[in-house]
Amino acid sequence: MIRVLLADDQRLVRAGFRSILDDEDDIEVVGEAGDGHQALRLARDLRPDVVLMDIRMPDRDGLAATGDIAADPRLAEVRVVILTTFDLDDYVYGALRAGASGFLLKDTEPEELLHAVRVCARGDALIAPAITRRLIAEFAGRVKQPDPGPRLNALTEREREVLGLVGAGLSNDEIARRLVLSPSTAKTHVSRIMTKLGVRDRAQLVVLAYESGMITPGWLA
Repeated sequence: MIRVLLADDQRLVRAGFRSILDDEDDIEVVGEAGDGHQALRLARDLRPDVVLMDIRMPDRDGLAATGDIAADPRLAEVRVVILTTFDLDDYVYGALRAGASGFLLKDTEPEELLHAVRVCARGDALIAPAITRRLIAEFAGRVKQPDPGPRLNALTEREREVLGLVGAGLSNDEIARRLVLSPSTAKTHVSRIMTKLGVRDRAQLVVLAYESGMITPGWLA
């Protein structure tokens, strides 16, 4: 069962998401928060698999709450999906840097919401890959002076190749096909890269790939 925490200051929005999620046999909404402080407290109390987090909330916004969750070692298994609209795109890259596992547009279709929750819960890929790739590329392109840092020295050549493909938004299956590997081997490579680089999930790998200068927006056509 995938346990979900809803964090949005609008009760009607939470009710809408709850009605969609609670209809599924494998998903359970375990709590609702109306601000960032409450979201953090409930995340600690309930230990959900996924938090659907609105980026704009009173008292403490979703960006700050996401950073709080990502920084808490007790919540290492909790994945945060930022809820946003196109007019809030400037926050998306910052949200991923803060520790979000991805993002979802508020006007998404119900089936896309369900898919996003399931994908995020198992940690296989970023949310809404087509949109995610475009927006991450746009904001990562603002990095003026890439800094590879010493951490990348720990990676093998194959791991660097895999990291570049993760940075382009490819899933494990897509990486496996491109490199002629089995999906399980691709997944193992990704897991080892995360361990070596000390990041919590694929979203942070994407950010690191851009900020290190390993890849640049649009490098993988």
